Amino acid sequence: MQFQEKGRHFRYCPMCGHTLASRQLKAGDPERLVCSTCAFVLYLDPKVAVGTIIALADRRIVLVRRAIEPGYGRWVFPGGYVDRGEIVSEAAHREAREEAGIDIRLDGLVSIYSYSGRPPVIIVYAATATGGDLRHDEESLEIRAFSEAEIPWGDLAFQSTHEALQDYYAGVLHAHCR
Repeated sequence: MQFQEKGRHFRYCPMCGHTLASRQLKAGDPERLVCSTCAFVLYLDPKVAVGTIIALADRRIVLVRRAIEPGYGRWVFPGGYVDRGEIVSEAAHREAREEAGIDIRLDGLVSIYSYSGRPPVIIVYAATATGGDLRHDEESLEIRAFSEAEIPWGDLAFQSTHEALQDYYAGVLHAHCR
């Protein structure tokens, strides 16, 4: 069995450079890649992403139209990957500043989304804009504020975008912000 992630095949140990082999280490667990020489186990861990559904003073929310793949030309709330060692809530603030030009207050956790066979785990917060000027960066074609009735439901970038917005408007909100 050869392991693959986004078109990349993993064949060699990152520790010693020898061949990786697929083995089941424990009954009931999936097969893992194990070095045939140094016994290093290569775990293909999920990638953590964070997003913020940002409400403006008039209760409209901020969406950006993506200028990058995946989802080029489609709408999503500001977000992105959490850097290794970065606190998730701090990543939410950073992404809001980078992608929307605004400072935010986190109001609560909307939910956490993951999908079978896909590495990202997406953590979505509800937030309120507290300052800054609404502007998009080079990863977006445009930025707009939408009322619930104006959301471009048929033109959202990801399943998690659609589900998080539905949860947000359904009032699903968890008080924990860290």
